[in-house]
Amino acid sequence: MRGTSLPRRSWFGIAGAALLVASGAIHLDLYLTGYRTIPTISWLFLLQVIAAFALAAAILITGSWLAEAAGAGFALSTLGGYLLSLWVGLFGFTEVRTTAGIVAGIIDVAAFATLAIAAAPGLPPALDLGRRLLPAVAGVSVVALVLLGAAVASPKTQPVATGPDVLQARNVGGVMLLTNSRGLTVYWFVPDSAGKSACYGDCASYWPPVTGTPSAGAGVTGKLGTITRTDGTTQATYNGHPLYTYVGDSAPGQDSGNNLNLNGGLWHIVIVTG
Repeated sequence: MRGTSLPRRSWFGIAGAALLVASGAIHLDLYLTGYRTIPTISWLFLLQVIAAFALAAAILITGSWLAEAAGAGFALSTLGGYLLSLWVGLFGFTEVRTTAGIVAGIIDVAAFATLAIAAAPGLPPALDLGRRLLPAVAGVSVVALVLLGAAVASPKTQPVATGPDVLQARNVGGVMLLTNSRGLTVYWFVPDSAGKSACYGDCASYWPPVTGTPSAGAGVTGKLGTITRTDGTTQATYNGHPLYTYVGDSAPGQDSGNNLNLNGGLWHIVIVTG
């Protein structure tokens, strides 16, 4: 029986499409669980998710080497954006080192290598890239993994106060909120219990604890105190609640972490009452 044959799909192409879906799924989860509140970064994450799923679908449906090559370039550019955000920051936001980010980075490298190999047979023979392609792909992949390892080992760090934090009351949207010495909004975490923090690991990367013994600044009337975290550091408390800031807030007056359900529970601003 004759008819229009379906496009040939290589196992490398199928695997590369699956890796793009995996990368997109991780970014979708990150978008839904916090990144959607970060200016500019939010729609970049959403764009990454849409593009990853669209390219994966195009590869699976068409089997086109052009779609595979585009997917390889997209995976590499996604990794590049992550590295830039770790090292120097993007649009005022500095990425933090997390397990999800590291896994996504490794998947992006694998997607690039897999899709680049899948696209190779479709390249014009006149380019004579056959003998040089595999070493080039291997070289770029190794360099990408080395850069990823270096970036997650030494990411750009947020400024840290060198002395006791002076907590202050600041009017944000008509509400008096508690802020740290840099003017950033302070939050409390519902799963915390009296004298104990429930935020560690990746959670503490996204919600840095307010450390040190705090002192009361203008307008702060609640009871200040401290707890000792499992790593031995001292964390400030307000009326018994351990205190945190949020990486999505890059300047005073922002409270993008308020009422988010992330990292195991709800987060709320700390309202200062008289």
